[in-house]
Amino acid sequence: MSAHAEEHFAGSNKLFISIWIWLLVLTGIEVFLAYKPMPIHYMLTILMGLSIIKAALIVAYFVHLKVERLSLVLTVVPMLVTCICLFFVFFPDSFRSSGLRYKFKEQPPVPAESPENP
Repeated sequence: MSAHAEEHFAGSNKLFISIWIWLLVLTGIEVFLAYKPMPIHYMLTILMGLSIIKAALIVAYFVHLKVERLSLVLTVVPMLVTCICLFFVFFPDSFRSSGLRYKFKEQPPVPAESPENP
């Protein structure tokens, strides 16, 4: 019988510090963009993209799923399918609920003018 050594990805301090610095830089970019006037669609697209990149870095290096491909797939795919299903279930409801706001059917009463005192 041959001994089978199991490899374990330990990483180095230099690697983890560089990942941490990248996370700080991406967070700084997100904060900087929050103060820039731009259309909301661009802002949300950029912020979501940066958040996905940050989540991928965290999961790959700090949760050590970079070397465990099967665990990564079994973790991300069901979560992604669940989020997409929830999006399709609840997003149309937001349009319906926007029409449920109370609307005045008549004009509010106008205050009567007070007679002028001579």
